[in-house]
Amino acid sequence: MKRIAIVYYSGTGNTEALAQAVAKGAKEAGAEIRIIKAGLFSADMLGNYDAVAFGCPAMGSENLEDEVFEPMFDAILPHLSGKPVGLFGSYGWGNGEWMDEWAEVTRESGAVLVADPVIALDTPEEDSLEAAFSLGTALAG
Repeated sequence: MKRIAIVYYSGTGNTEALAQAVAKGAKEAGAEIRIIKAGLFSADMLGNYDAVAFGCPAMGSENLEDEVFEPMFDAILPHLSGKPVGLFGSYGWGNGEWMDEWAEVTRESGAVLVADPVIALDTPEEDSLEAAFSLGTALAG
């Protein structure tokens, strides 16, 4: 049974809804999951999990949340080489460019993105929740 960490930051609940959908997909695919808020996760915890999903909304001018999430992620990034990873998040403006940039940085670290990143404009609707569920399934696969 794969162990999967779902690490996220959510200010409005939109990214949290995606995290719950990722968790549901992974759990239904047979994985053991743990949902962890970004401020409670660190690089020394990576070895406890077979795969990790990271979720963060776009903030400011389409950037990762910079007080809690980005410092945590930057500290973990050098340790992601070879690790199966999924990315998800929500945004309220722009075109989702922040996710493309985040995915590129993650790939460059050597992490293995198991599926396309999942994004939702504002409150996640059925299509983005289904994509998040599928991301969880891919992480468990």
